[in-house]
Amino acid sequence: MKSYDKKNNVWARFSETERVQMEEYSKNYRLFLDTARTERLANREIIGQAESAGFRPFDRFTELHAGDKVYWNQKDKSVILAVIGTESIEKGMKIVGSHIDCPRLDLKAVPVVEQNRIVYFKTHYYGGILKYQWVCRPLSLSGVVYTADGGKIDISIGDAPDDPVFYINDLLPHLGKDQAAKKLNEAIEGEMLMPIVGINGTEEKTKPAILALLKEKYGIEEEDFASAELEIIPAQKSRDVGLDRSMIMAHGHDDRVCSYANLAAILDAGAGAKTQVALFADKEEIGSVGNTGVQSSYFLDFTAELLALQGRQESLYLRRALRRSEVLSADVCAALDPVFPAAYEEDNAARLGGGICLCKYTGARGKAGSNDANAEFLAKVRQIFNAAGVPWQTGELGKVDQGGGGTIAYIMADWGCDVVDCGVAMLSMHAPLELVAKADAYSAYLAYKAFFESK
Repeated sequence: MKSYDKKNNVWARFSETERVQMEEYSKNYRLFLDTARTERLANREIIGQAESAGFRPFDRFTELHAGDKVYWNQKDKSVILAVIGTESIEKGMKIVGSHIDCPRLDLKAVPVVEQNRIVYFKTHYYGGILKYQWVCRPLSLSGVVYTADGGKIDISIGDAPDDPVFYINDLLPHLGKDQAAKKLNEAIEGEMLMPIVGINGTEEKTKPAILALLKEKYGIEEEDFASAELEIIPAQKSRDVGLDRSMIMAHGHDDRVCSYANLAAILDAGAGAKTQVALFADKEEIGSVGNTGVQSSYFLDFTAELLALQGRQESLYLRRALRRSEVLSADVCAALDPVFPAAYEEDNAARLGGGICLCKYTGARGKAGSNDANAEFLAKVRQIFNAAGVPWQTGELGKVDQGGGGTIAYIMADWGCDVVDCGVAMLSMHAPLELVAKADAYSAYLAYKAFFESK
C-alpha cells in the first residue's frame, strides 16, 4: 500500500484484512469514548488498561531495567506511561503527547439558581466552543464533589438509559425576530448556557425542593459545590455515521481519538532501544495551564525520577534527555469541509479518510504560537511512516488569515525536543458532537506504534 497519497482515501487502499482490523479497532475506540467521557474518567480508564498490561506506579521501583513498565498519575486528571528501553533515558526518549480534556460546560461554584420558578445550573464554558451549538440537546452531568467532612462523591447523571438529562433552552422562532438579527456568536451568550434542573417545588419556591433532592439522592449540600468539579457534556454516546459506517460521531474526539491511539500503541508496541513515553495531558484546551497541564513541571519531574532510578540525578542529565528526545504532538487537525470551502486552502488541507495528518505548523496569522517543526525531523518521521506502510497526509488549520489554533507542541519544543504535530483530521471540531473517519483513527494507531518502535 502506498503510504502517502493525497488523492485517494485510505479505505480504498486497505486490504480486506486491514479493513477487518480497522473495524475491530474502531469498536474498541468507541468503548473507550463511551467510558472515558471526562478527563477524570479517561485517567481512570487509561490507568486501568495500563495496569492490566503490567504497568506499575513509578514509586514502586527502586531501579529500572529494560522492558519495565512505569506510570505516573498526575492528580487523577493526567497520566504518563513509559516502557523503559535498553539505552539510558539520558540518550533521549520516543514521546507521543496527547490530551484528554475536551471542550465542555463547567458548573460554577454557586451553580443552583431559581428564576421565575425554574431552577437552573449556572455554567462557565471550558475551551473554545460555539455557544449556540449547546442548546436544545440532551446533556449529562459528570464529575466529583468533596463534602464538608472531606468525603468524595462521584457524580454521573444522564448517561444511563433511565437517567434524567439536562437541557438548555432556546428562544422559539415565533418570538425570535430580534435574536435572528444578531451575529451568530452573539445570539447565545455565555451566561445563557444554563441547563434546566427542575420546576417542582412548593407554592412559593422551587430551589429548596431541588436542593433537598440533591441531598437525598447524592448527599450534596449547596455549599459542597464550592469544592466540586462538575462538567456538563452531551448525553449522547458514540455512533457509527453513514450508510457505509465509515465514520464515528461522538463528544471528545478532540483529543481522545489521538489519546486512544496513543494508549493502544504503547500497549502493543515492541520495546526498543529508546524509552517509549505516552503522555495524556489535561488543560490543553485552555492553554495547558495549571498543575495538570503540560506547562507545569510534572512531565519533567517524571523524567527526572526515571533518571534518578538509573543513577543519574544531576539536572544536566534531564536537559540531555529532553534535548535528545523526539515527540509526536498527537492532536487533531481540521479536515477539508466542502460545505464551507471558503475557510480552507484546498491544496494544503487534510482530507477526511486520508490517513494520519502531519501538520508542520499551527498557530495563527504568521504562525504565531506555533512550533513550526524542523524539516530534518519531518523527514525522519516521513521515513518511519513510509517504511511501516502508515497512511499519512499533510494538513493545516485553514487559510492563512482565517484563524488558527495551538497544541502542546511548542511547550515540549521549549524543552529542546524535536516535535511535530501529528494527529487525526476531523470535521466539526469543538462541537458537542464531532466527526472522524475510522480509517484515520486506525491510521493514528499505526503511526504512533511505528514511531514508538523506530530507532
